[in-house]
Order: sequence, then C-alpha cells, then structure tokens
Amino acid sequence: MRIDIISVAPNLLESPFSHSIIKRAQDKSLAEITIHDLREFGLGNYKQIDDTQFGGGAGMVMMIEPIANCIRKLQSERDYDEIIYMTPDAKTLNQSTANTLSLKENILILTGHYKGVDQRIRDLFITKEISIGDYVLTGGELAAAVLVDAIVRLIPGVIGDEQSALTDSFQDNLLSPPVYTRPSDFEGNKVPEILLSGNFPKIEDWRSDQAYKRTKEIRPDLIADE
Repeated sequence: MRIDIISVAPNLLESPFSHSIIKRAQDKSLAEITIHDLREFGLGNYKQIDDTQFGGGAGMVMMIEPIANCIRKLQSERDYDEIIYMTPDAKTLNQSTANTLSLKENILILTGHYKGVDQRIRDLFITKEISIGDYVLTGGELAAAVLVDAIVRLIPGVIGDEQSALTDSFQDNLLSPPVYTRPSDFEGNKVPEILLSGNFPKIEDWRSDQAYKRTKEIRPDLIADE
C-alpha cells in the first residue's frame, strides 16, 4: 500500500511514522508513506497557501490553487482509490472504515489547517471525508497519523500475530474482553480461574461473554446499532 499525505506542517508527521509498527511496515515494504509539503506548491515569492475568506469572518482559508496543483501532480503519477480529507465536520472514523481502507492500494490524504480548505477542493477532488472525533485540532496532521496507524496495522504481515488485529475492540461491534498476564496472583488479586484452565473452548466463551458485558456497560450504542 502507498499512502501520500499533503501537509502544511510535514515535520509533525516525522515521528509517528518513524517508530514502532508503522516503521516496521515501511521497512518490510508493506507500506510506503510519503509526505508532501503543500508550501512547495504555494503561490508567489512567499509561497502563499492561505487567504482571507470571502464574505468576511475570522480565520484564514487554505487556497484552492496550491492544493489543486499538488493533487493533480500526484494524480499524474498514480491512480488513487481514495482522496481523503481529514476534517472534524465529517463522519467519525471507525473500525469498519479502517478495515475497508486497509484493502486499498493507493490513498491520498489531505490535512486541513486554519478554518479549513476552500469548499471547491472538497467538491472537485475529495472522495471521502473523515473525522477522528467531535473536537478541533490545530491541524489535520495528528488526525492523519491516527488514520494511517489504524489502516497500516491491518495490512497482512505488519503485525506478527495477524489474529491479534482480528480480535481488537470494534471488529465485531464489541469491546475487547479483559486481558491478564503473569503473575496469576498479585497481592490477592487473582486472574479468573477459567483463563488458567487450559479449556480453550470455554475460554473463548468466557471472552465472548465478557466482551458483550463490557460493551453493554461502556458502549451500549454499539449493540443498539446491530
């Protein structure tokens, strides 16, 4: 998979993609992540990328021309399955969306800044808009990092135990059950006996039951959506 990201502040994305699972995915050539500095497509001597909004009002707006020029250059090099705009006024990212996107070959992500992008960019180029929550960040870089992490970890071969990703929270609209490791007794707080029994069918039944109970208590909306 190849992921291209258009950013006003590309340095913000260096660390998230230079460590841990995302780095290993790139080292294994399972994922290729390329960050593009929008200012390279800025207008005039000052590489302008934002301007005041028509109609007045506070805040600057990302201009259409630099973004359009950048997207068109990238489109001339490859076909994109999705061109995604990270914005708080969109549908919230969920596991189902991450699963679907992990099957794509080429994805282009546009990160927002200031008051957002000229609406014509959204109308002409964007195929999917994604939010990571009902709050506003200073820019879309951190949101893009969240999306990339959620996608890349699902690519076969990225995580050593591929079954691990399939049993994460939200894969079946349920939260994950409680997990335990050694010691089995910590200051009188013991691991549930069933997990020590070696009876794996009953362990799976226990986990399924616990997952349902946790979801009903913490996120009943997930069950209601079924």
